[in-house]
Amino acid sequence: MTETFETPQFEFALEVRLQFRALPKVVDMPSGSSRGMVALDGGTFEGPLLKGVAIPGSGGDFCLFRDDGVLAADARYLLQEEDGSVFMLNTRGYIWGRDAQVMQAFERVAQGLSKEVIPPEQVYFRTLTTFEAPKGKHEWLAKHCFVGMGRRTEKGNAIRYYRIV
Repeated sequence: MTETFETPQFEFALEVRLQFRALPKVVDMPSGSSRGMVALDGGTFEGPLLKGVAIPGSGGDFCLFRDDGVLAADARYLLQEEDGSVFMLNTRGYIWGRDAQVMQAFERVAQGLSKEVIPPEQVYFRTLTTFEAPKGKHEWLAKHCFVGMGRRTEKGNAIRYYRIV
């Protein structure tokens, strides 16, 4: 084919810093996986065009712990901008360690059993994200796809989202 396509360009949109509370896991499922859930306890976000808080109790992440060592994230929660606007963040992604010990440490930290620092370069933490947003000055969130690059923090996650333009 001789058709040409645009090369994607990425523009920094916002960074979200989240705190979670771990809940019990569904373990030893017939698939060989387990399902874990963390509830959103709160957080903040900021970018060039918006700033605000993650609304506590508005959602969380329902993680599938696959038997190949990959954590498949499936998160949904609400963000509230300083002007009062509320957005729904919907994200799916993959988290895996560059070696097996990394994900074991990642899970200990996620369950609140450890305060280990996991160097970001040791973890593949990427998301594919969309937003539901009201009409008006923030509707650009609902008109773009976003790619996130995250890291584990002592209390949750920090994720930098880039708008695909």
